[in-house]
Amino acid sequence: MKKNNIGRRGFVRLSAMGIGGVAITPAIREQNDPKENQLNPKRPEKQLNILCIGAHPGDPEFGCGGTLAKYSDAGHQVTLLYLTRGEAGDPSKSYAESAALRTKEAETACAILKARAVFAGQIDGNTELNKVSNENMSHLILSEKPDIVFTHWPLDSHVDHQIAGLLTLTAWIKSGRQFHLYFYEVNTGSETMGFEPTDYVDITEVRQKKKQAMFAHQTQNPQEEYDGWFKAMEDFRGLEVSTKAAEGFIHFKASPGRATIVGL
Repeated sequence: MKKNNIGRRGFVRLSAMGIGGVAITPAIREQNDPKENQLNPKRPEKQLNILCIGAHPGDPEFGCGGTLAKYSDAGHQVTLLYLTRGEAGDPSKSYAESAALRTKEAETACAILKARAVFAGQIDGNTELNKVSNENMSHLILSEKPDIVFTHWPLDSHVDHQIAGLLTLTAWIKSGRQFHLYFYEVNTGSETMGFEPTDYVDITEVRQKKKQAMFAHQTQNPQEEYDGWFKAMEDFRGLEVSTKAAEGFIHFKASPGRATIVGL
């Protein structure tokens, strides 16, 4: 896979998939084309089903809430699928108490993003990756008939994040690769590891809306999380594509030209 070389190559700002009003963009182009160096202003010709999967309430919002806001603002259908209800998030509370609080927070965040909340029914800290969970999760994902799915990058220090990503990958395979699969990052450097984006979305105009959705998760110390991690991530990804704030993604797809092994 080719590495980013900001000094020698330009960045594309047009949608790679023709989704009007939203820029899911290749990180690098070999040649600059002024006509392609603009965001697509058109409204969508087709309403897309966007599905974002997170291990816990808050993960989708913190990881790619800006992108989700852009999709919903552009008229697409957005659904957030939470693998768990965050039951183990607070040792001072019972699982039932934490689940109730975090479910309400997720629903509030989804209302801000004009999205629908769905819960897969696994338990925080005790998520399972086996034949049954693969079958159940694949059925749930495919029942949503998504056009595009976002989920955790499986190379992550949090086991729940790993499992959410791998369950989604299995569903993508079982579907015959019928939807676009994108991985997002969460706390890169602390949790998400080895993440090199292939695509970026400029979230400058919706940054405040993303922040509102993040801050709906009051049990998760959102100010500390935002100041300590996510603002810096948004700023850095923005610098990579010459904008104020951006979110980075890895587009997972089968391609013979995706990577090579040096010397072979």
